[in-house]
Amino acid sequence: MSDKHLLSRRRVLEYGSGLLAIAMIPAPALAAPTDADAAHQALFGDRTVTEGRVVLKVPPISENGYSVPLSVEVDSPMTEDDHVVRIAIFSEENPLPDVARFELGPRAGKARIDTRIRLGNTQKIRAVAEMNDGALYGTSTFSIVTLAACVL
Repeated sequence: MSDKHLLSRRRVLEYGSGLLAIAMIPAPALAAPTDADAAHQALFGDRTVTEGRVVLKVPPISENGYSVPLSVEVDSPMTEDDHVVRIAIFSEENPLPDVARFELGPRAGKARIDTRIRLGNTQKIRAVAEMNDGALYGTSTFSIVTLAACVL
């Protein structure tokens, strides 16, 4: 073999460092509202979500998508006969649209969740509450994110 067909150690290091630099460039997470719909259907099937009984609070403008405060409250007496079984949070633009799930029962006393989530972009956030009789109640809100999180 001739030397002109072999790669030198220097050339291999140049190519390797170039590839490493390209691999380290962050790319935005790609998601769509249909992903959130699919996550919703996987959890709840084809059951209809009725608007009402759920209050979702997220800041209208989130300056930092890495830690966005979120609260969900469901109008329920939380008795054995009428209580929230599950609260699910979905986002339309995050790489994983099924953001959080909370399991509740009548002993919870109050159907309220306070937490922080990451938002990858300006988007609509949905909250769905499943009652003990199987009924689904939900609502959604929109938040503008100035510094996005959730990049791949």
